[in-house]
Amino acid sequence: MPTLVFRTLYDYRDLLFAWTGRIVRARYQQSILGGLWAIIQPAATVAIFTVLFTRFLRVDTGGIPYILFAYAAMVPWTLFSASITDMVESLVTNMNLVTKIYFPRDILVIAALLARLVDFAIAFSILIVLLVLYQAAVNLPGLLLLPVLLAVQLALALGVGLIAAAVNVFYRDVKHLVALGLQIWLYATPIIYPATLVPEHLRGVYFLNPMAGVIQGYRAVLLSGDLHAPYLVVSAVVAALMLGFGFWFFKRMEHQFADVV
Repeated sequence: MPTLVFRTLYDYRDLLFAWTGRIVRARYQQSILGGLWAIIQPAATVAIFTVLFTRFLRVDTGGIPYILFAYAAMVPWTLFSASITDMVESLVTNMNLVTKIYFPRDILVIAALLARLVDFAIAFSILIVLLVLYQAAVNLPGLLLLPVLLAVQLALALGVGLIAAAVNVFYRDVKHLVALGLQIWLYATPIIYPATLVPEHLRGVYFLNPMAGVIQGYRAVLLSGDLHAPYLVVSAVVAALMLGFGFWFFKRMEHQFADVV
């Protein structure tokens, strides 16, 4: 199954890259601020949380400026949540292609994910500027783990996105359920608060949330925190299982997409 999937993606790579570019161009076409929206969304959220958790409800971030603490987590989370939101709608918004032209339908879902990497790169560049301004003690050897962290969260997002996109073809309520689920998932992940606030006897269960290990990993690498490698391994295993199941489920449902208009 994995070999077939990668072979298909390789054979249709031109279509994949072309469709990804189309999504990026369409997103910023006739937009005054263009790529700045990739910065505004996480920055505005972090600004609100910074005021809340530094002025009213103080959170112990271990001496790290809260704006750095939150932004280092919000950038990867925004990639995760925005890509899933886009993937859910990727088939429905292109049903004219799905019903008339043959190509692997998962190309549309994967392109929606890849297009969000552009926003991630823009937002991450601002994070680098903040790290320099605040003279953060970056874990330089740990930077080698950044591609691993990114790969884990992309695998997890794609697995969820494939399942949700397939079901959304038949039941359009799915996009609303996903939006609600992502909102709950945000607060169940150590983004606006440190994982140390979770009681120690519950952390084993808490880190079954794969994004918890990923976010903790980003902070460890960028802000010289504790990596907690076992938690990252759990995240990688869950992400791999989700991706495998997502592709299997999508392929099982794919032949029915053209019958739904």
